[in-house]
Amino acid sequence: EATLDLAERRRIRSAIRELQRQELEWDEETLASKRFRPERSSHRQDDKENWPQSRCLEEEKQAALAALSEQLEAITTVEELTKLLRAAGEYEERKLIRAAIRKLRAEEIE
Repeated sequence: EATLDLAERRRIRSAIRELQRQELEWDEETLASKRFRPERSSHRQDDKENWPQSRCLEEEKQAALAALSEQLEAITTVEELTKLLRAAGEYEERKLIRAAIRKLRAEEIE
C-alpha cells in the first residue's frame, strides 16, 4: 500500500531495516554454530556396519604398499621405475615410486 505520510514511511523503512539486521544476525549465528560445531568423535560410529570391511581393506592396502616398497628396493634403473609409475593407479603407490626414483637419481649423482 502507498502512503503519503513521510513520518509513516520513515517508520516503515526503519522497521524494514531492523528486520533485515535481525535476519543478518540470525544468519551469522547460524553460520557460526555450523562452523564451530564439534565433529563427531569418529566416522566409524556413523558407519559401524561397514567398519570391519573398510578396516580390512585398509590393512590390505598397507600390505600391498609394503610389498611394493620391497619390490622397488630391487629395481635399479630409473626407466623401470618410470614404467611402474605410469602404470600405477593409486596415489600412495605413485608416491613410493617417485621416492624410489629420487633415491636412485641421488645415488647416481653421488
